[in-house]
Amino acid sequence: MSARRPASWHVATVVSSRLETPTARRIELDAPTWPGNDAGSHLDVRLTAPDGYQATRSYSIASAGDGTRVVLAIDELPDGEVSPFLVHDLRAGDQLELHGPLGAFFVWSPPEAGEAARPVQLIAGGSGVVPLYAMAAAHAASSDGTEFRLLYSVRTPEDVFFREELTALAAGMPALAVDFVYTRRTPDGWPTPPGRVTRDLLDAATLPAASEPLVYVCGPTPFVEVVAGWLIDAGHKPGDVRTERFGGS
Repeated sequence: MSARRPASWHVATVVSSRLETPTARRIELDAPTWPGNDAGSHLDVRLTAPDGYQATRSYSIASAGDGTRVVLAIDELPDGEVSPFLVHDLRAGDQLELHGPLGAFFVWSPPEAGEAARPVQLIAGGSGVVPLYAMAAAHAASSDGTEFRLLYSVRTPEDVFFREELTALAAGMPALAVDFVYTRRTPDGWPTPPGRVTRDLLDAATLPAASEPLVYVCGPTPFVEVVAGWLIDAGHKPGDVRTERFGGS
């Protein structure tokens, strides 16, 4: 595991901002004092209104490693205080206040020399794929041979985050498998009808408890709680199932 990077406040400038899905935006930032971050970390974004009112929300980081660039992928909550501004109003050249990097438990780093490698199972619901994508990308960049699998539950094909990147990672890495579950509408020719993740599907599409994988689950609270419960029932050790939930922002 890499050394812990201290969290502090940083001023970041927006380098680019583009649509990721119909309701989400990918934002690339440059923060000159950013110390880098482990895959799976998160940060706080603080907005300050002209009258001095401040609102702070936490977001997963889609990038990892050393350097001053930080990538976020933010889904809009229409009634939120922060995400609508970030999705609709933020422009290249604007500045944001960031606090981070944060998180030590829900992170992944390549095994160090002499450290036993363990397979990794990633399970995402909706925009919960953001930190898990960072883990898969870090895995690819490290040339680590650890087996990785991603089970990604999403509403429609248009709602998939990092589609091109995930497709490229899976094509270029024999150790990474990506399985999609579409809950509302599937791509043309998809072999199964739309539907939610079930316990039987989870058992069939994830690494078995006998292989002792590290499991990372991220998504809306109800999704995470149900999936984590099924994993424990299937024999995974509670300490091996790492969860991160999200709600409004």
